[in-house]
Amino acid sequence: MVTTVKMVKGGRHTNPVLTPGVHRFGRSTAYHKKGVWIKKKHQAKATKAAKKPLTVEKQIGGEKNGKVRHVKTTKAKQYYPTAEGRKKTTKRTFESKTKLRGSLKPGTICILLAGRHAGKRVVFLKQLQSGLLLVNGPFKINGVPLRRVHQRYVIATSTRLDVSSYVVPQELNDDYFRRNKATVRKERQEQEGDIFAAPKAGYTVSDKRKTDQANSDLALITILKAAAEKKLLMKYLGSPFELRSGQYPHRMKF
Repeated sequence: MVTTVKMVKGGRHTNPVLTPGVHRFGRSTAYHKKGVWIKKKHQAKATKAAKKPLTVEKQIGGEKNGKVRHVKTTKAKQYYPTAEGRKKTTKRTFESKTKLRGSLKPGTICILLAGRHAGKRVVFLKQLQSGLLLVNGPFKINGVPLRRVHQRYVIATSTRLDVSSYVVPQELNDDYFRRNKATVRKERQEQEGDIFAAPKAGYTVSDKRKTDQANSDLALITILKAAAEKKLLMKYLGSPFELRSGQYPHRMKF
């Protein structure tokens, strides 16, 4: 049993505990020492508020309308919960953007951890509206094209390029990387019947995609050539990330 003792200003106990469960003063003495009887004597009497009428009479015009109508002062509830207590569902009316890690800045060289290009190094360009990262190899150096990657599947290194001179086009957004649903539906309809006999339709890169890729590669390669350690950076981006025996990622500084 835990006994609480009230302290007064100055660090003294109003009713110190002699032994667990036994206080210095009894209940009546403590009652007078606290001055509770004074507080009860001078307590203000609570005034009862006048009850609000349930209905109010209103005059109604017209001979056949009764002339007087009783209207309730408080409106009835529009929703009454069931015995189980049904929960109301609310819709999200806002779009939350994924918070970007502090180590990810435009121009940061990252290592991909998943996908067909896992282990390769890419240059982070910007964060899209969906929260995904827009990265580029460049394609001419390591074969990684413009693509979207989630930030949990990349390792941000301490190497960073100055890409302030390169303005990423606004058209490189989430809609740019989405495939046309009508085209995909048409391909599936064409493959109906003997699905094993029909050749599988592959993805073909459009001329617009090729042009945008070439322009992005040219801008990044120009930035790389202007850097002081251009040969080292070119080799760094072109070589894949590998772990040898005795190397541990949690002990490495990227």
